[in-house]
Amino acid sequence: MGFLVSIVMSLVLAGPARGDTGSASGSGSSGSASGSSGSSSGSAALPLPSTAGLGALAAAYTQIGKPYEWGGTGPFAWDCSGLVQWAFRQVGVKLPRTTYEQAKVGAAVPFRALSPGDVVILNDDASHVGIYAGFGQILDAHDWGVPVGLHPLRDFDIFTIRRF
Repeated sequence: MGFLVSIVMSLVLAGPARGDTGSASGSGSSGSASGSSGSSSGSAALPLPSTAGLGALAAAYTQIGKPYEWGGTGPFAWDCSGLVQWAFRQVGVKLPRTTYEQAKVGAAVPFRALSPGDVVILNDDASHVGIYAGFGQILDAHDWGVPVGLHPLRDFDIFTIRRF
């Protein structure tokens, strides 16, 4: 348990994504639904991670190394949306089953406010999902032959980012 706490604390201290961590040019809604903050400085909402998101990320970390299986909902194999759904269920957040449904729930987050624990719906067709882990990495059940693990966010187009 101490190991998971140290991971979560490292991710919190890592702060938002920096540098070239991915494309924000996806076709979906990754902007804030609340509009501008009204500040003359143009500052955006602070990129603070959610407690539920950090807990879900810690739960997902326990699944690293398990195999990918299309339609997999655990506990021995996962697909991308099954892993995200399960991880958030561990912290009391009920998410829909598919990436397409997961893209419609939660609070929209602009790319500049991306924080560890945020759900990132990926690809132009919203066909993949993972949990942002910080340091430009996404934790996901990637594809056949690739176990659950960390993958560079820059390898994907971002469809939308959601926070719970």
